[in-house]
Amino acid sequence: MDLFADFGTWLAGGIALAVIIVIFKTARIVPQKSNFVVERLGKYSRTLDSGFHLLIPFIDKVAYTHTLKEEVIDVAQQACITKDNIQVGIDGVMYIQVIDANKASYGVDNYRNAASQLAQTTMRSVIGQTDLDKTFEERAKINEEVVRALDEAATPWGIKVLRYEVSDIELPNSIKDALEQQMRAERERRAAIAKSEGERQAMINVSEGQKQEVINLSEGEKLKQINEAEGRAEEIQLIAIATAEGLRKIAEAIQTPGGKDAVSLRIAEQYVKEFGNLAKTNNTLILPAELSNVGGAVAGLAEVLKHGKS
Repeated sequence: MDLFADFGTWLAGGIALAVIIVIFKTARIVPQKSNFVVERLGKYSRTLDSGFHLLIPFIDKVAYTHTLKEEVIDVAQQACITKDNIQVGIDGVMYIQVIDANKASYGVDNYRNAASQLAQTTMRSVIGQTDLDKTFEERAKINEEVVRALDEAATPWGIKVLRYEVSDIELPNSIKDALEQQMRAERERRAAIAKSEGERQAMINVSEGQKQEVINLSEGEKLKQINEAEGRAEEIQLIAIATAEGLRKIAEAIQTPGGKDAVSLRIAEQYVKEFGNLAKTNNTLILPAELSNVGGAVAGLAEVLKHGKS
């Protein structure tokens, strides 16, 4: 009886285990952003999307599981020869995504490794067509060319290459030294050019300042001469006006009673005064014959004034 009891226990345990295995192989829950590839009797049957699914035990099986999330693959450093025969080491990062789980399962044995190897060969090809200087200046263009070539080649594998980024470019020490010397020479050249440009601009500024100073001085001298000329003209005009006014008043005074006698007296006084001055400044004198007759001389001058008036 104990033997039959033990056998019954083992049988019940075996049945329970079989039920668990059947349930495990029958019911499958696919996580979000994932795909399961199901094979039936060793042949592709269907692709399961996220959610709950039932399989036929011992006939259907999940052969491959794929994530549909964007994957980051580190592309190992590779030696590349540039167009100008310089060897450089390039590290890269590639971003891919599975878009067809069926092709990703049966199109290639390992799509991650295949994409990484393809990225290395493509990068060597692109770098081989680019000069060393361009590898630093045109990284975006190089990345675009690599992505285009990878995406075209990876389409049969059911994956899409989203981006490729060159993360590092390692140069030989000799090239680093040469580039440092070149950059140092370029900086010195720019400094010399900047210094000469500064000196040239300073000389231009000084000459412009001197030119402006000369112009200002000439303009000032011109204005000074104009002002002086205007002053002299105004002075002459005022003197002429004053003289004319004086002569007019003298003429009016002569016409008044006793005016002619006063003029004759004034002329006689001036005559005597100037003759006396002449005697003081000259050793030799030429005396007029009528010197003894001062009255006659004054009368003659008065007669001249009279005729000048008439």
